[in-house]
Amino acid sequence: MADSAWTGATVAAVTAAYALFSRRLATTAVSAPMVFTGVGVAIGPVGLDLLSLTHDAGPVLTLVEATLTLVLFTDAMSVRRRDLRLDGFLPGRLLGIGLPLTIGAGWLLAWPLLPGLTMWELALLGAVLAPTDAALGKTAVSDPRVPPVVRGGLNVESGLNDGMVLPFFVLFLSALPGTMASEEGADGIFWRALVLSTAWGLAVGGLGGWLLRWSHARGWMNGDWRQTFVLAVAAGAYTLAVVFEGSGFIAAWVAGFAFGVSLRRSAPADASGNRSAKAPADAPAAADGTADLAEHLAELLASLSFLVFGAVLLGPTLEDLDWRIITYAVLSLTVIRMLPVALSLARSGLARPTVAYIGWFGPRGLASVVFGLLLVEEHVPGVQLLGRVIAATVALSILLHGISAVVLAKRYGAWHRKAAERRPHLREGLPEDGEAGRSSTAR
Repeated sequence: MADSAWTGATVAAVTAAYALFSRRLATTAVSAPMVFTGVGVAIGPVGLDLLSLTHDAGPVLTLVEATLTLVLFTDAMSVRRRDLRLDGFLPGRLLGIGLPLTIGAGWLLAWPLLPGLTMWELALLGAVLAPTDAALGKTAVSDPRVPPVVRGGLNVESGLNDGMVLPFFVLFLSALPGTMASEEGADGIFWRALVLSTAWGLAVGGLGGWLLRWSHARGWMNGDWRQTFVLAVAAGAYTLAVVFEGSGFIAAWVAGFAFGVSLRRSAPADASGNRSAKAPADAPAAADGTADLAEHLAELLASLSFLVFGAVLLGPTLEDLDWRIITYAVLSLTVIRMLPVALSLARSGLARPTVAYIGWFGPRGLASVVFGLLLVEEHVPGVQLLGRVIAATVALSILLHGISAVVLAKRYGAWHRKAAERRPHLREGLPEDGEAGRSSTAR
């Protein structure tokens, strides 16, 4: 009880301290994941030993699962069709070509470096370390000097690839003997985790969005409760899928899409293109600010998850590193990410500095941490080595991408400004013409 109290006090103190200096730190190389991960290492087994996976496995897994559920839901909810229509070539190539190639490259390069792991354990490693986390290099995707097509493409990629990796993760688990998922078999996993979970997500998310619009149009819902309703829909999609032995994460991800589409759906337009007179004048406003609470809560939970990561995964890993683990971590952030990106963007018309920038800013973060902890829950035979590799890769990403985000965003932005002056039709700058029209584009 004393350790739990001290852990709670430490978490409260570091959260409050970071909040007080958050705006000032945002302009520096010190990111929230760095701070919370460092504190986690300090209170973990290699430090004060206040938090460990051995004694706190239940609360730790609950926290990270809740975090990923909310992140998946809110990320999917925020993706708009108009974003994919205007800037869709970039995330389309990164997700449709780059993501499978990244999983494959991670699988193949792990083979000679990590002896002792089976083929499916290596495949799991490739899938776990494939999704990116834009929060680790936030400046790289938010600096206005970076062209909108790059910022938007990286944001959409980061928002979608967590969910797109889930089917690979689930199917690789089912093929690995000794895991709980393998008891279902590939056929059972396909129907329950993929088909059934997708159906639940569509039903819960679509119905939730419709009900919110319906209540808002009649003035029955308080604004504060509108934001709380989003949390209920995300939790409902996850738990219903789990009740029916499906994947709560896949259901939450799909529900986020369905909820966002349903919530933002406009009334049918008449022949002149005007909205029907039956539609309430403020109908589109139902989506404005609706996800604020969920997004803020997801950001807080993500920070706490990095603290847990530092304590239960990174701390013990630092005591047992070797050259193979470090080499794979470096390759994961460079060759395994950057080569697939370069191949996926071949003949796209993007300049080499842009391809290099996009390739570098593929940080590994929250999703990899959660998937890594799920390997513990699933009793994967090679989980100790897998956990060390995942921890080393994510930690290196937190450090390198956090430090480089501000500097490289500034340098790349300066290059783009000069290049655009010399070449008015530069591919990176073309979507800027459509940027002004985004706010008026009908959903």
